[in-house]
Amino acid sequence: KKVLAAGHPVGDCVDCNACVAVCPMGIDIRDGQQLECITCALCIDACDGVMDKLGKARGLISYATLSDYNANMILATAGGASSVNPSLVRTDDGLFSDRVAHFHISKIFRPRTYVYMAMWSLIGLGLLFSLLTRDRLEINVLHDRNPQFVTLSDGSIRNGYTVKLLNMIPEPRTIIVTLGGLPGAEMSIVGVDLPADRSFAVQVEPDRLKMLKVFVRLPADQIHGQAQTFTFRVEDKVSFESNEYTATFNSPEIAR
Repeated sequence: KKVLAAGHPVGDCVDCNACVAVCPMGIDIRDGQQLECITCALCIDACDGVMDKLGKARGLISYATLSDYNANMILATAGGASSVNPSLVRTDDGLFSDRVAHFHISKIFRPRTYVYMAMWSLIGLGLLFSLLTRDRLEINVLHDRNPQFVTLSDGSIRNGYTVKLLNMIPEPRTIIVTLGGLPGAEMSIVGVDLPADRSFAVQVEPDRLKMLKVFVRLPADQIHGQAQTFTFRVEDKVSFESNEYTATFNSPEIAR
């Protein structure tokens, strides 16, 4: 009141300190931008409440870009020719002048915004495409490390594998597991009471991973190297989805 009585321009701030009291970081936003500010907007709400009680326009504290802040300071100081004069940024009825720079929804939609939207849209379409075209039937095979092979009494060589079948649909499936390559080889599955063969049908529950212990046996006369490659092929006869995994069959060097 003393400043106003002396004829000096004053702003709307009445030094109620409400903005300081509600700040969780304990800073005074009236000092301008500060590193400690976490943009929680509690000071904005407190100040707007006080302005409503005083019958003044809201926005004394508000979000603003640095360019808006600099533009408003130039406006309030008449281009730097004087100290801050609130009357330069308000109309006769006390409202903010149209020349005051402030946030508007139209400022969001700038050329850069459209570029960002296009980039994120392309990323989203790429993710959607990869999701729709992903394999819904997967196989992974892990060769036994110890022992890498076993020589049976008839001279044939046996390798052990852990086969993982992943069914990624919400329905049960009957998966056909087949050996590809490695002529003369047969496989047997632990827990499946069936004679050794080159193909087995395995039931996999919906959205589940099924682990199988598989032994592959190769006659001695069919061994043509210390390491031979072959494939485990899986196929769903209903949906015709298939996948395969390339594995290695190990044998002793003397068995060549």
